[in-house]
Amino acid sequence: MIDARIKNEAQYEALREKGYSKQKAARIANTPDAGKKGGKAKPYEQWTKKELYHQAARVGISGRSKMKKAELIEALRHN
Repeated sequence: MIDARIKNEAQYEALREKGYSKQKAARIANTPDAGKKGGKAKPYEQWTKKELYHQAARVGISGRSKMKKAELIEALRHN
């Protein structure tokens, strides 16, 4: 077991192997729907600002409350 706080260990390990930091891999692997969508999620451009905001909160992006929709998309893609 990696860490009791990691919800999706397989996803965490795969992200680490791709070069993600421990913190970023843990944030992604601990999202409520970690590993469930299988690439079937709609593109961020089709999400509402509210959906983007909640996803940014799930992955721990700071400053999200002041971001515009385009900024949230950029932060989610590069976090």
